[in-house]
Amino acid sequence: MKAFTKRGATAAAAGVAAIGLLLSGCAGGNSSSNSSSASSETGTESNQSFIYITSDPIGQNEFLKSGQIGINAVAEANGGKAKTFESKDDETRRSNLDQAVNEAPAVIVMLGFQFADLAAEYAEAYPDQKFLLIDTTVEGDFDNLYTATFREQEPSYLLGVEAALLSQSKKVGSVMSLDIPLLHKYNNGFAQGATDTASDVEAIAPQYVGGENPFADTARAKEQALAFAATGVDQVFAVAAAANGGIHEAAAEKGFYTYGVDANQCGMAPGHVVDGTIKAVNKVVETVVGEILAGKSPKDATSSFGLAEEGMTVVSLTDDAADSGCVVMSHPEIIEKVEAAAKAIKAGDITVAE
Repeated sequence: MKAFTKRGATAAAAGVAAIGLLLSGCAGGNSSSNSSSASSETGTESNQSFIYITSDPIGQNEFLKSGQIGINAVAEANGGKAKTFESKDDETRRSNLDQAVNEAPAVIVMLGFQFADLAAEYAEAYPDQKFLLIDTTVEGDFDNLYTATFREQEPSYLLGVEAALLSQSKKVGSVMSLDIPLLHKYNNGFAQGATDTASDVEAIAPQYVGGENPFADTARAKEQALAFAATGVDQVFAVAAAANGGIHEAAAEKGFYTYGVDANQCGMAPGHVVDGTIKAVNKVVETVVGEILAGKSPKDATSSFGLAEEGMTVVSLTDDAADSGCVVMSHPEIIEKVEAAAKAIKAGDITVAE
């Protein structure tokens, strides 16, 4: 299993795409299922199985791939079997859940806020089945439904530190897919990191991609980024999932700088992408499923993942940062400040508002 580590800490594989919204068929031909099995140390397979259901087709979405890495690692660690069901819409998410509960695995893992209503519905309908929902929460109290979210604001704060120190115009801001609370965790952390670092830096209100496909429309994202940069913003946090490519392209054309989301996107516009957040879904899957198997209740299991839990970090603080191609790697003095800020967040000396 590939893992990230802060210098000298444990590692985890990266995820991409702000919230795994983008990126077919097992049940009814609408989703695909990939199985893997692992033998235990005794050479026999356990009867435990684990099913991972994505919100969208995995494709090149590293965020969704990271969940698959995690479920396979869980199966290997427990001598069991893992399956991945890929969804593409509400209908296939439901049909995949139907097939999953019929197979009665030890744990069903769902990734994406699109499962929020379904998770509550199925947890109530199948009280003997254990479910794990990642990247969002649900209303209600269920003994069999575990939820885990990320503190996206924490690594975003670190990027804000970098932006404040690199900005020439003293204006920084975010281009986001939509005006929704989850994405504001990125923007707000970025803004706080910037203004905490330099009092003369202004955090401009975010720009939104919008349109019919705000998470994948690179052309529209590029237009919004160009318009944003025209106002004087020279450090832009790209929080637009697969549409980030358009934002990075705009930076390369007009000479401003960008920051990626949930993976190393520095290669998308060499010399213009400063850094990016890393979201390790596999770390969450391995941690929480392990706690479920150990008998922990939803109230006692880990439900929030940030820097301290190694659920999130930034590219510049991973072990392979030197080969990342990120602009910030040419500024060791800034990386020192980022490391100090990360340590302070972990220790509770810096509180990043959600």
